[in-house]
Amino acid sequence: MEKPYAARLYATSKQNAVNKRTYTVEEIQGILGVSAPTAYILVHRNLFRYVKVGRSIRISKKSFDEWLDCGMPDGGVSYD
Repeated sequence: MEKPYAARLYATSKQNAVNKRTYTVEEIQGILGVSAPTAYILVHRNLFRYVKVGRSIRISKKSFDEWLDCGMPDGGVSYD
């Protein structure tokens, strides 16, 4: 059975992550192991910096990694 798209994308992007400055929503979906709607909810809650390029969203790798490594700025509540 083939891996889901997000898992394949994460495996590929993990190899290039050192040189990247941004993540896509699909990449954070793979990193966190969450659904696409949940990934978009996290982005739109402004937990980390992002920019829109046309219709695409690019998440700051630095701010996302800091959020992931240091904990959540709102005290660590869970995201349903």
